[in-house]
Amino acid sequence: MSRTNLVLIGMPASGKSTVGVILAKVIGYDFIDTDILIQKAEKKRLSRIIEEIGVDGFLEVENRVNASVEADHCVIATGGSAVYGEEAMRHFKKIGHIMYLKTDFETISRRLKNIKKRGVALKEGQTLRDLYDERVVLYEKYADTVIEETGDAEDVVVKILTILDKG
Repeated sequence: MSRTNLVLIGMPASGKSTVGVILAKVIGYDFIDTDILIQKAEKKRLSRIIEEIGVDGFLEVENRVNASVEADHCVIATGGSAVYGEEAMRHFKKIGHIMYLKTDFETISRRLKNIKKRGVALKEGQTLRDLYDERVVLYEKYADTVIEETGDAEDVVVKILTILDKG
């Protein structure tokens, strides 16, 4: 399997799934949402998984599922916590080009209405700001390309297409 995929990483509510669906349509790729793969594998919603086995247990499940993704010519939207799984991120690096949809904290904070229901892997006592600051470092570590997310999904897709055309 070669690096024929585009892997989107970033905070919850950064637009990975929305951008991913549009991008896949435009470039003729399939679309994979790893959160949905996790829900199918575990037969329950992300929030329920976290509730039942805790954040650390969820991260183990997420890493296992993500590390097993087999794809070719796909846009893959990962969950925001995918970057905690080293095995999964090495796998994604092997099979695709990793693009970080960088979104400022204020935008994320405004978009995330119900963090618990959404299934965000937030540890006990951790604030959204703490989570954001912790993850940004990991997103930047794994990203092959950073996309400044400053407009709507179509604007982000145009930025990605411009980068792909140059590459």
